[in-house]
Amino acid sequence: MRAATIQNGEIAVAEQADPTPGPGEVLVRVRAAGLNGADLLQVKGHYPAPPGHPQDIPGLEFAGEVVARGPAAGRFAEGARVTGITGGGGQAELLKVHERQITPVPHGLDWAQAGGFSEVFTTAHDAIVTQAGLRPGERLLVHGAAGGVGTAAVQLGHALGAHVTASVRNGALHERVATLGADEVVEPALLADPEREVDPFDVILELVGAPNLDTNLRRVAVGGRIVVIGVGAGVKGELNLMRLMSARARIMGSTLRARPLEEKAIAARHVEREVLPLVERGAITVPVAATFGLDDAAAAYARFAEGGKLGKIVLTMD
Repeated sequence: MRAATIQNGEIAVAEQADPTPGPGEVLVRVRAAGLNGADLLQVKGHYPAPPGHPQDIPGLEFAGEVVARGPAAGRFAEGARVTGITGGGGQAELLKVHERQITPVPHGLDWAQAGGFSEVFTTAHDAIVTQAGLRPGERLLVHGAAGGVGTAAVQLGHALGAHVTASVRNGALHERVATLGADEVVEPALLADPEREVDPFDVILELVGAPNLDTNLRRVAVGGRIVVIGVGAGVKGELNLMRLMSARARIMGSTLRARPLEEKAIAARHVEREVLPLVERGAITVPVAATFGLDDAAAAYARFAEGGKLGKIVLTMD
């Protein structure tokens, strides 16, 4: 098979051995695979894949067709269209993955959208619903709302009946983010300005990092929850404990990639029950900023690193 591989800190397409599915695993012919921030970190040598996954082939989400099954794998028939998450190796023509951490491709998504679906919607749902317990009528703030997880969180928050505020630095993207369900789209500077009156937020999804820590503590509601799942702009900052105490707020952090199979399987079932129906009735979708063929994987990574996009960058294998 061919795959996007990491070679001396760069992405290059190379031939790799075909994987063989083990017990409970299926072999998927990948049709599309989304890029994520973790992939960029892995290329730079800062985020190695967990044990059992290839260290030189990035890719945390994918969509494709089951072409073979390992021993005791019986949930999906050969030919089934599936999408899911993996600890690595998704950006290749073939991938072995445990059947418990994949789901059917929801109706209404093409291959590119399906390839960019699972990581961002699983991450967003786990953060704002499972971890933070977002409820209808609450106020949700999403920092970095134009990216893959951000656009997923905006749509999920809207579908759940929350009031959604999207923080987006690029003013040219504000109107498009609003069409995804944001009740208001603002620049980060507005939220950071202590002189500005802003209604407090029950749940804050942090996708940018430490520079927003002070803003979040100023804007969190009494009993509010701050979930940190992105730190691209910085990992360290000062924490005003008096503000945290006064708000009786909680700050929590979460990652998905290194979780054990059982936890990933639970997250996949939540998505299957609660998110796939929203896709199938057109309540949410997967915005795709650009697609690149596998041969252009290096260009795809360069586009991802540029920022300023709305939605996903996706590699297609056909």
